[in-house]
Amino acid sequence: MKNKSIQHIFFDLDHTLWDFDKNSEMAFDTIFKQHHPEIATVHFIEKYAPINQACWKLYQYDKITHEELRYKRLKDTFDALDYVISDEAVHQIADDYIALLPDNNHLFDGAIEILDYLSSHYQLHIITNGFAGVQYKKIANSKIETYFKTITNSEMAGVKKPNPIIFQHALDLAQAKKEHSIMIGDCLEADVRGALDFGIEAIFFNPNNVQSPDGICQINHLLELKNYL
Repeated sequence: MKNKSIQHIFFDLDHTLWDFDKNSEMAFDTIFKQHHPEIATVHFIEKYAPINQACWKLYQYDKITHEELRYKRLKDTFDALDYVISDEAVHQIADDYIALLPDNNHLFDGAIEILDYLSSHYQLHIITNGFAGVQYKKIANSKIETYFKTITNSEMAGVKKPNPIIFQHALDLAQAKKEHSIMIGDCLEADVRGALDFGIEAIFFNPNNVQSPDGICQINHLLELKNYL
């Protein structure tokens, strides 16, 4: 059933519109082929993906800093692979990765089509916990910047999702009201629960069809948003 009161749609970026996993793997593959050819990217990613997710959760709740996140997710992965590498080399890979990541800009299937559809009916916005400079490059390089009226990142808000302050900052920037707003994202805790606890509606983007709590509105493909908006 479509919600006719919605005027503003707030999207998460990574893992929701921008295919972080695919783009990330491509960036690492470039780095390893040039500087560490003995590392198989596919084996690295198997270890890295859950470690990165765990590190982001620590960062989300201010348990580690931006710099600690960049180092820890790599060092922990190399340790899990029993791959001996110097701290200097880890920091170099971290720098190269951030530089290369926005160069690969695969979006989720249906992203452009749904943005075209929604932008003719609603004002679209982004709320992201990602690093500001990198996120702006991703948005520009993937040619989706024209769809969004505002972009709120955790650096400008001073906090990260699910903190209600970042949602309030985004609404203020968009000049939007809670009752006219909805959040769409892939993270149950940060995007969906954060938005619901703040007092705005939310849709869980669940492309991997993971188990979710009862009562959570969810989609498995972006084009399914047409059923709700």
